[in-house]
Amino acid sequence: MEEEMKDKDLRKRVPYHIQRDVLDELGVDQVAEKSDFKISAKEKLRDAVRCTGPRFKSCFLSFVPLLAWLPRYPFRENAIGDLISGISVGIMHLPQGMAYALLAAVPPVFGLYSSFYPILIYFIFGTSKHISVGTYAVMSVMIGSVTERLAPDSDFVIPGNDTNSTTLDIVSRDAERVKIAATVTFLSGIFQLLLGLVRFGFVVTYLSEPLVRAYTTAAAIHVIVSQLKYSFGINPQRYSGPLSLIYTVIEVCALLGQTNIGTLVVSIVTIIGLVAAKELSALAARKIPIPIPVELITIIIATVVSWQMDLKTEYGVEVVGEIPSGLQAPVAPAVSLLGSMVGDAFALAVVGYGIAISLGRIFALKYAYKVDSNQELIALGLSNSIGGLFNCFAISCSMSRTMVQVSTGGKSQVAGAISAVVILVILLKIGELFEELPKAVLAAIIYVNLQGMMKQFGDICSLWRTNKVDMVVWVMTLILTVLFNPDMGLAASIAFSILTVVFRTQLPKYSILGQVPGTDIYKPVEDYNQVKEIHGIMIFRSSATLYFANAEMYIDALYEKTGVDVAKLLSHKKKLEAKRLRKEKKAAKKAKKEAKKRAKEAVKAAKGEESQFSDTDESGEESEANGDVHKLSVKEPKDVAAVEAGPDPDTDTPLPRAIILDLSPVNFLDTVGVKTLRNIYKDYGEAGVQVYLCGCQRGVVESMEKGDFFNEKVTKSILFSSVHDAVLYCQQGNSKEVMQGTHL
Repeated sequence: MEEEMKDKDLRKRVPYHIQRDVLDELGVDQVAEKSDFKISAKEKLRDAVRCTGPRFKSCFLSFVPLLAWLPRYPFRENAIGDLISGISVGIMHLPQGMAYALLAAVPPVFGLYSSFYPILIYFIFGTSKHISVGTYAVMSVMIGSVTERLAPDSDFVIPGNDTNSTTLDIVSRDAERVKIAATVTFLSGIFQLLLGLVRFGFVVTYLSEPLVRAYTTAAAIHVIVSQLKYSFGINPQRYSGPLSLIYTVIEVCALLGQTNIGTLVVSIVTIIGLVAAKELSALAARKIPIPIPVELITIIIATVVSWQMDLKTEYGVEVVGEIPSGLQAPVAPAVSLLGSMVGDAFALAVVGYGIAISLGRIFALKYAYKVDSNQELIALGLSNSIGGLFNCFAISCSMSRTMVQVSTGGKSQVAGAISAVVILVILLKIGELFEELPKAVLAAIIYVNLQGMMKQFGDICSLWRTNKVDMVVWVMTLILTVLFNPDMGLAASIAFSILTVVFRTQLPKYSILGQVPGTDIYKPVEDYNQVKEIHGIMIFRSSATLYFANAEMYIDALYEKTGVDVAKLLSHKKKLEAKRLRKEKKAAKKAKKEAKKRAKEAVKAAKGEESQFSDTDESGEESEANGDVHKLSVKEPKDVAAVEAGPDPDTDTPLPRAIILDLSPVNFLDTVGVKTLRNIYKDYGEAGVQVYLCGCQRGVVESMEKGDFFNEKVTKSILFSSVHDAVLYCQQGNSKEVMQGTHL
C-alpha cells in the first residue's frame, strides 16, 4: 500500500514540457499523414466469400466445436469430474423436467424428452463448457401460455350421458397441446438458427441485466400463479391476454372454498420438507463434495407414499399418470399453426438465448475462455428445432443445474452428455415407476426452486443506490410483464428500456468548461472551485451525441450557458439597422427640403438684382446662381452616424470573442446535427462571434463533409484536435504560428 502511494506521489511530481505548433484539423492531417485508404464494399464481399482450405477448416470447426475440442479432451484431468457432475445434473433433470412440463401444460414425460434430445445437440454445437441446458421455468411458462391459449379446455369438453353433465377429453387435449408446444419450439429454433447464421448475436445487448433479472422475477410470479391449481386441487378458468394474471388470481381466490384438503396437505408438507432439506444440504455441502439430490429423494418418497396410501383414489389427489417407456419417432411440425405463434416463437428465441448467453459469459470470464455468441445462437437453434421434431418444448439453461455442474467438478460439456445418458436410462427403464407421483409435489419443487428468483426483489434497493434509471427499468419490466403475458411483457420492457436510453440522450449534461490553472486540462466550472473560465472565450460541451432528438435542446442550452441568445441579438441588430436606415432616410429627406428652400431663395435674390446689372453680368450671375442651386441639391447630409449592434439589451452581457464547441462526446452526426452546427456557426458569425469546433471524431468530420458543412468560407481551419489548441489559437489573435508550452 505504501509503495502504491509512493508511486502515485511520484507520478504527481513528474513534470513534462510540450512545445509544438497549434494544429487545426488540416495541420493534424498533414503532420500525421492522414490515410484515405478504404476497402470497398465489393472487396469486402469478395473477401467474405473467398474460400481457402484453412479458412474452410476453421469455419467448419467453428460450426461444429465438438470436433475441435474433443480430440484434445484431457481425459485424466477431467473425466472423473465430468462423470460425477453429469450424474448429479442428470438426477436433477428428472424432477425439474417433470415439474416444468406442468408449466408448459403438457404431460410430464415430455419434460424428460426435453431434457434429453436438446442436451445432445448442444453437446455437439455449443461453445460454453459449463452451462447446463434443458428445461427452464421461464421458458416453460411461456410455452404454457401458448398451449393453453391455442388449446383451451373448453375446446375438448364432451357432453355426458346426462343432460347437464360434461366430461373433459384429456387425451385429445394433451395431444393437441404437445403438438402446439413442439411447433412453437421448432419455430423458435428456426428463428435462433437464422439469427445466428446472419451473425445477429449482438441482439442480446438490448437485454440489459436489470431487464433480464426483473423479467425472470416477473415470469416467476406467472409460474407461481399457474401452479396454484395443483397446490389447492382446483380447476380455475384459463385466461389469456393482458391482465390474465390478475384474473387468474381472482378466480383462484373465488375457488378456494373447493380446495382439496389432501392435495393442500401434500403441498404444504412437501414445501416444508424441501426447504428444510435444502438448508441441511447447504450446511452439509462443506463436508460432502457431492450435493445431496434433495429433489430426487423427495419425488421417490412422495411416489412411495402416494402408492401405499392410494392418494389418487382415497383423497382425490391428482397424480402424474401414465409415463410411456422408450423414445418417440420424430414428427413434422403443424405448419397450419405457424402463423398464429410467430410472436411467441420470436420471444422464446430471444429470451432463451439471452438467458443462456448471459450465464455462459459469466462462467467463460471466470474460467478464462471465450463463448461465441453467434455460435450459441446456432447451437440453441438446432437444439430447439431438432428437439421440436421429437415433441420437446423450448429449452434454455438453468442457474441451479449449472451451479451444481460446476460445483461437482464439471469441466466440459461431456458432463451434459452424461446427464443426457442418465435421462435416457430413466426414459427406457425407470420412468414408469413415477406414475403415482402427485402433481402437487412437482408444484412444490417449482416453488422452492423459484426462491432464488424471488430474492431478486433486493435489486430494487441496490439499484436505487447505484443507478435510479436502471431501477426504473427494473420496476417497469416487472410491472409490464406481470400485467401482460411474458411475450408481450418482454416486447414492452425492451421498448421501455430503449426509450430510457433515448431520454438520456435528450437530457444530457451541458457544461461550460474552464481551465485547471497551469495545465491544458479543461473541466466544468460548476464542478470545480479552482477551474476558471478564460476571458473572452466560452467553451461549451454536451455529455451526449448531437442528433435530431436533442438538436433544439442543444441550441437552447448553448444560449443559456453562454448567456448569449443569438436570436435576440440578431433581432436587436436588425432593429438597430432599421432604425439607422430610418434616420438616414429622414435626414436625407430633410436635407433635400433645405436644399430646395435655399435654391428658391437664391433665385429670388438673383431676380431682384437683375435691374442693377448689365445683360452680360446678368447672364453670369444667373449661371452662378444656377451653379449654387446645383450644389445645394446634391449636398450630402451631415452628422448621420452609423449604429452598431451591441450586447443583448435584456442581459447586458458582453459578447465573447469566440465560442469553442467541444464535440469529443459526439460519436455520430445526422443531417439535423450537421445543420444545427452550420446554423450555430452562421448565426454567431453574424453576431460577430467566431465559432470553433474541437475533439471531432473522424466519423463526425466525414458527416460534416457529406452534409456540405464546409465551403469556400468555412474550412477545416475551424476544427481542432483539442480544446487547448483552440484556446491558444483564439488567444493569439488567430495566428497559427503559436508555440504551446505546458508545465505540469
